[in-house]
Amino acid sequence: MTRTPARRALVVGLSLVLAAVAGPPVAPASAAPGSAAPGSPADAPYRAKVLKLLRQMSVEEKVGQLFVIEVAGRDAYTVSDTAKATNQRLYGVDTPAEVIEKYQPGGVIYFTTRNNDDNLGSPSQVATLSNGLQFAALAQPHEIPLQISVDQEGGSLVARFGAPMTQMPGNMALGAGRSSADARRSAEVIGEELAAVGVTQDYGPVSDVNVNPNNPVIGIRSIGSSPALVSRLVTAQVRGFHDGGVSAVSKHFPGHGDTGVDSHYGLPQVTHTRAQLEKIDLPPFRAAIKAGVDSIMTAHVVMPEIDPSGVPATMSRKILTGLLRKELGFDGLIVTDALDMAGATETFPPDVAPVRAILAGADQLLVPPQMDTAYASVLDAVDSGEISKSRLDASVYRILLHKFRRGLFADPLVNPSTAAQVVGMDEHLDDAQAITDRTTTLVKNDDGLLPLSAGPRDVLVTGWGVTTTALLGTALGARGATPTVLQTGTTPTQDDIDFAVEAAEDADLVVVSTNNAYAVDASTGNPTAGAAAQTKLVTALLATGTPVVVAAMRNPYDVASFPSAPTVVDTFGYTADQVEALARVLFGEIDPVGTLPVAIPQTDGTGTLFPYGHGLGY
Repeated sequence: MTRTPARRALVVGLSLVLAAVAGPPVAPASAAPGSAAPGSPADAPYRAKVLKLLRQMSVEEKVGQLFVIEVAGRDAYTVSDTAKATNQRLYGVDTPAEVIEKYQPGGVIYFTTRNNDDNLGSPSQVATLSNGLQFAALAQPHEIPLQISVDQEGGSLVARFGAPMTQMPGNMALGAGRSSADARRSAEVIGEELAAVGVTQDYGPVSDVNVNPNNPVIGIRSIGSSPALVSRLVTAQVRGFHDGGVSAVSKHFPGHGDTGVDSHYGLPQVTHTRAQLEKIDLPPFRAAIKAGVDSIMTAHVVMPEIDPSGVPATMSRKILTGLLRKELGFDGLIVTDALDMAGATETFPPDVAPVRAILAGADQLLVPPQMDTAYASVLDAVDSGEISKSRLDASVYRILLHKFRRGLFADPLVNPSTAAQVVGMDEHLDDAQAITDRTTTLVKNDDGLLPLSAGPRDVLVTGWGVTTTALLGTALGARGATPTVLQTGTTPTQDDIDFAVEAAEDADLVVVSTNNAYAVDASTGNPTAGAAAQTKLVTALLATGTPVVVAAMRNPYDVASFPSAPTVVDTFGYTADQVEALARVLFGEIDPVGTLPVAIPQTDGTGTLFPYGHGLGY
C-alpha cells in the first residue's frame, strides 16, 4: 500500500506516542498484572481503541483529561446556593455538570467540607451524583467517562465517607493485627461500597513507612515502621480494592514516612541516603507495582539524595521519570498529590506547577489551586512545544487505557437503589468489627488491672474526644458500670484537669483517652501545647491513687509521655468499632492480640521504651 504524506505523518505520530508511553527498557516489574506498557497483555485488547480515540481528540480535550478536580454540590445539575457560589468562585459556572462541560476533565474527586464541596450524603444521593457527572461527561463530543475518586483510607483520619458506609479500622490498626487476609478484606469492603455509589478509584493504600514518631501528617495512616510488613499489607490492600471493584492508588511516592513537616502546610525534606531509600521507602511501592496497582500518587517532599535541585518529588523528573518509571518499571498512572497544598504552592506558582509536574512525568494533576490558570498554562505549554504533543499523548493514552481496563467505557453508571443495599450491609459491618477486634494492643498491664470483671463500679471516662468518651461511657455502662463522662479536649485547661481529678477521687476506676499526647512542635522540638496538657492530665489522674487505664486513641507513641502509667491500651484510631473493641478488651471479652507495628522511643532519645512487635495478652 502506498502511504500518503498525511498517513506517513500519522504513523510516525502514533509511533512516538507508543514510544513515549513505553519509555526505555524497564525492569521485569513492568510485566506485573496491571501494567500498561504498549505490547503488554494488559494493553493489547484496548490499544487500537485508545489510539483511535486519541486521533479524534482535540488538544483542548486532551489537556482536560489531565485534570482531576473537585466540584461543589450533591447533584450534578441542581445545587444549593452555597455550592453554586463555590463553583462560581472556582470555575465561573454554577453546577458540577457545567464544570464538566467547561473543562472536560479526566476525573473528579469527592470531598465533604473542603471548599464547601458537600458531595457526600446518603448512598443513593452519591450514586445519583456520580451518574449525573457521568451523564455530563458522556454528553461531550467523544463520550469519555470520568474517573471518580475519593480519599477513603479507612480509620479515623482520612475517611471522607462516614456512616452509613462501613468504617474499617485503618492502616496502623491493620499493621497491629498483622493479617494479610484482614487487610485484603478491609480494602475489599471499602471498594465494594465505593463502587456501589459510583466511585471508581480510591486513593489508597497509603504505602509510607512511618519511621518518624513525630510525623505530623502520616502517623496511623501508615501500616507501621517495618518495610516488610508495610509491603505485605499494601500488596493485600491493592488486591482487595480490585476485588471490591475499584482501582487502587499507592501513595505517597517516594515516601512520606520520615518527615517532620506536614506537606499540606510546608515543604518537607527526606534526608535518606540511597541505601535507606532502598531499604525503607521503596519496598512498599515495588510491592504495589508487583501487585498490579493502577496508580501511584506523588509526595510533595524534597529528596536531595535523588534530586539535589531541591524541587519536590511532584515536579522532579529524576524522581518520577528516572526513579519511578525507569528504575521501578511502573507503567500505570502517576497522579500528583493535591496541587493546592503548600508543599507545591510554596515552590511553584499556579501557572508553573502543573506544567512542571507533567514535564516531570505526572499524568494527572489533582485539584490545582486556580483551574483556569492551570488549564491555560498546560495548553500554552503544549502550543509552544514546551510540552510536546507526544508527551501529552503519552499521558492521555495512559488515562484512556486505565478507563478502558477498569470498564468505565463499557458501563460507568450505577444503580442508586442497589447502593443503599450495599453500603453498610450487615456482612460488612460484622467483618469490620471482627477485624477491628484483632487490632487492639495491650501495651502495659503492670498491676494486673485488666481484664476487668463485669459488674457495678463507678467509672470516670475522661480525656480527649466528645464522641469517643460518650461512646466509651455507653459501652462501659452496658457492662454494668456507672459511667461519668467528662470530656477534656485536645488541650485540657487547668480547670479541666482539676474537675477530672476531683471526679477521679470519687471513682472506682478511671479510663482516660489521649490523642497525640506525644506530639512535638517541629520548630522548637518541645511538646505541643496539646501534648503537654494531655500529659499533665494523665499525670494528675495517676496521682489520685484511683486505678487508671490510659487508652491511646491515635498514635501509639503517647505512652512515652507518661511512662509511669501502669495500664496502657492502644487502639490506633477512634471509630465506633475501635471504641467497642477497647471495651471488649478491658472486660476480657476478647484477648488483646494486636502487637505494636512501630517501636516506641524514649522521650529523651536514649533508646527504645517498647520494641516493634511488643504486645501483651491475657
